[in-house]
Amino acid sequence: MKKRTLWITQTALLLALLIVVQAVTASFRNPLITGSMVNLLLILSLMTGGLSCGLTVAFLSPMLAFLLSIGPPFWQIIPLVALGNGTLILDWYLIAGKQTDPNYKAYLLATISAAIIKFAFLYMTIVKFVMPLLLQLPAAKIALIGAAFSYPQLITALIGGGLASLLLPTLKKALKT
Repeated sequence: MKKRTLWITQTALLLALLIVVQAVTASFRNPLITGSMVNLLLILSLMTGGLSCGLTVAFLSPMLAFLLSIGPPFWQIIPLVALGNGTLILDWYLIAGKQTDPNYKAYLLATISAAIIKFAFLYMTIVKFVMPLLLQLPAAKIALIGAAFSYPQLITALIGGGLASLLLPTLKKALKT
């Protein structure tokens, strides 16, 4: 019971922190800042709370962000953003998630691999499939919205992973005491 309560509390706090960070950084109107902070917090959720915490935060955050009008512009792409976040979490988990001690080589590999996979997933599903075929948006709108789901996703995942790699050793040490 105690472990479950801790998991619920930790997951709720990390999800709330992610939503607050999105709301605050959205006012900067710089998706590189917001996206990097989101990816950082997704990875920290995994690495501090475990796989179930990381996946819960990854899946719920785009839905809550949409409801608060700080997330994706179309409800139809929210499940894809959630799955894109999930790919980031799963990749990090498979490469670095089981490390008990900080392992910079694993963190670097996880950062690069997860960034490429998340970028490719979001680009192929949202930009190449959903927007032109399902939403049937005009080319100009696809180009505008599609820009957010292309290379910036790669860059923000790399930045978020890099920041997480720098913060994790200190954070893990602090959580052990």
